[in-house]
Amino acid sequence: MKHKLHEFIRKVRESHLELPSRRAGCPTHSRSLQMSGIADAVGKPSPMPSTHKKVIVRKHDRDSISGFVAPANFVAEGKLELLNTSGNVVAIDLKEIKAVYFVREFSDTDLMLRKTFTTRPRTEGLWVRLKFKDSEVIEGILPNDLTQNPAEGFLLNPPDLRSNTQRVFVPREALSSVTVLAVIGSANRRRKGGQPDTRQVTLFEQ
Repeated sequence: MKHKLHEFIRKVRESHLELPSRRAGCPTHSRSLQMSGIADAVGKPSPMPSTHKKVIVRKHDRDSISGFVAPANFVAEGKLELLNTSGNVVAIDLKEIKAVYFVREFSDTDLMLRKTFTTRPRTEGLWVRLKFKDSEVIEGILPNDLTQNPAEGFLLNPPDLRSNTQRVFVPREALSSVTVLAVIGSANRRRKGGQPDTRQVTLFEQ
């Protein structure tokens, strides 16, 4: 895990990324690895390299943390590895996290204005309904091949891809159940007669 953190820091330094310094707070699990030159950046932040994604982490206590993660392997040893907007690398236990929103901009006012689909989705994949332990419900699209999904949770496309949120990662421990509402796309076309599968299947339940 320490090797991954050092590699992540090296890539960010090499990108000459300027981070906004409007937040100085650091969570309990902060590794307090201040990165020289980043926290003191002045002026408009430079564009984020494609290798780093903007996220807003929503915790169970309703606190939120903004920062950047690597697009792959952002979870290690049960913790989310995040470079916050103050330039510190922090590791947040997945048990504390309700959801991680991959966003276009750091604005948590419209993370998911639409939490469910108003009509049958057209995007290929598994149409799923996630129920949190606090009874909140959201829907999204998972890949047909569940091996593409992180073992620690579910990474899905939200109902409205035009909103600020592009993808959502939800740890398994935050959920009470995951139900497959339908299979959309190629999997249906392979079914005899081409009839859509409308059966609901519980994929995960606690």
